[in-house]
Amino acid sequence: MDVSGILEEHKSRLRPVQVDRLIPVDHDLGSLAGFDINMLNDAALQTDTDAREAYLQSLSREGTQLLVNELFSLPTVVDDDSVYAALPKRTTVLPREKPVPKEKEMTRWEKFAKIKGIQKRKRGAMVFDEAQGEWRPRFGFKGVNNDGQQPWLLEVPQNADQYQDQYQVRREEKKERIAKNMRRQQRNTEESAAKDVGLSPYKMRKRDLQSALVLSKGSTASMGRFDAEIKGEPRVKGLRKKRSPLVGAAGAEKSKSMDILNRVAKGDTSSTVLNVRKAQRAINNSKRAAGSSGGRDGGNKRKGSGKR
Repeated sequence: MDVSGILEEHKSRLRPVQVDRLIPVDHDLGSLAGFDINMLNDAALQTDTDAREAYLQSLSREGTQLLVNELFSLPTVVDDDSVYAALPKRTTVLPREKPVPKEKEMTRWEKFAKIKGIQKRKRGAMVFDEAQGEWRPRFGFKGVNNDGQQPWLLEVPQNADQYQDQYQVRREEKKERIAKNMRRQQRNTEESAAKDVGLSPYKMRKRDLQSALVLSKGSTASMGRFDAEIKGEPRVKGLRKKRSPLVGAAGAEKSKSMDILNRVAKGDTSSTVLNVRKAQRAINNSKRAAGSSGGRDGGNKRKGSGKR
């Protein structure tokens, strides 16, 4: 049986492993990249779509084949179930999209732990209680930390009221400790936020306080004009209505009055001179008020007043 034709057909399907280039291709194996500076075939690029796509695919295949050949020339590392190629260091410096992040500032606790040599260690959430013979939460509901906080007997201090509930005192002290820790956490968060924007914590708190003070000024009808001033209070910038003085130059007042009379005589009924609808509404309201007051007076008169 002659199988030479089948072998030739199978061989024609395989692409060559060796790729020739006029100018050697530069590879950066650490980045798995290759840089080919050889000229492209302009005639192949200007042909129809199918021929151009076939030419570009052949270029991509040859470039990938060159990169794979270089990878197979690297030293290998044998693992339990695989063989890996040891990539060298990168030689191409790629630009960053964003700047290099700055080193994060240490918090108060991190500085204290560094000075004291305290190392962070991960502890499990459950602890085995030998007294009860079961696993219990370290903190929280039915936690082992609550056993010592509820003793069956408490000693009353000498300077305390003998009728005072000492259990309630312990609960209030615990709430105060929790609130104190929350305040410290809030302070550390504010200091971290201030350092992120390049400000000192004092200036950050001062700026926030001034902003809150300016916003509170707008909560009153007078926009804070009659509120008691605080020492160092920032001045609120805003528009104020300019009013003409009660006593001014006689000529300016005369010219202003004559201007209004001339515009009324010409029939100018703009809102700056005379609002006809507003004037008519005011007249109707006054008539309605006079009529209602007259009706109330007539209804209040008593008929047949006199001694019985």
